[in-house]
Amino acid sequence: MTAPLAELHCHLEGAMPVAMARELAAREGIAIEDAIAGERYRWNGFTGFLETYDRIAALLRRPEDYRALAHAVLGSIARQGAIYAELTVSPDHARRSGLDPLAYLGAVAAGAHEAERRHGITARLTVVGVRHFGVEAVEAAARLAATAAEPLVTGFGLAGDERVGRAADFAHAFGIARDAGLGLTAHAGEFAGAAAVDETLDALGVSRIGHGVRAVEDRRVVERLAREGVTLEVCPGSNVALGVFSPEDHPLRALREAGVRVTVSTDDPPFFGTDLAAEYAFARTRGLDPVMLTRQAIEAAFVDEPTRQRLLEKLALAALRLGAPPATR
Repeated sequence: MTAPLAELHCHLEGAMPVAMARELAAREGIAIEDAIAGERYRWNGFTGFLETYDRIAALLRRPEDYRALAHAVLGSIARQGAIYAELTVSPDHARRSGLDPLAYLGAVAAGAHEAERRHGITARLTVVGVRHFGVEAVEAAARLAATAAEPLVTGFGLAGDERVGRAADFAHAFGIARDAGLGLTAHAGEFAGAAAVDETLDALGVSRIGHGVRAVEDRRVVERLAREGVTLEVCPGSNVALGVFSPEDHPLRALREAGVRVTVSTDDPPFFGTDLAAEYAFARTRGLDPVMLTRQAIEAAFVDEPTRQRLLEKLALAALRLGAPPATR
């Protein structure tokens, strides 16, 4: 028996299995073999990654596609031992494929409910605005998240190319989401440096940072993360594949030892040749306790308190069966 897993940072469209992409491409009459290498997607550099991501996401044309994808992704995570996962969902990508954003969210939620029934995994959805699509698009995504009336939508975030614009450009969007009671997260400190993490905390008031690993370049920013209890959604496989850090230099352990709350996630698993079990395995090689990682993910999750306590109790029971010491913060 292994410790239960949890992840907070998995882009739904970016998690599409290659086999499903091939099926959808054949159905739509679209050639994608140049973007595939075995069971991974092929891309070159961060800009090339974004371009390939958009090509693969564009294969999803029907609500049923999204329902099936959500069920498949969550089912895969559950089979690896996950008890909780948050899917990052992008209404802009759905809209670009001709889908109504509300129908999109409903389809993803249906897939998540099916996964819970079949596999016992609890899931929530974090709607993101894509910063390189512009300020207006991000604000529209925030309004959708705030008014969707879909119970599984519990968070709002900022994704995309963090080299575009400044965090303060998106403050109004985050105000909309905050007023609606949504949990808040934003990508920062991946391709932009530690200053971007600082700016994001100042401008957007998030409780979590997507990636955030380059905070390690500035001790003051690391100390702030630890002091304010901000949780980092660290994606080691993504960081290594994109050349942000080498496996040997990855700062996951250093951040943890500095008192920062860290979790591990997959980001876009078939783009980076990873899965959740592999991310936990990487963390273990750095001396991090998997029970601690899961506990910190659940404590930072965008869920109601009864759900959080239920998940923590499930984790504690599993830890006792493993003979593991109580996870510390």
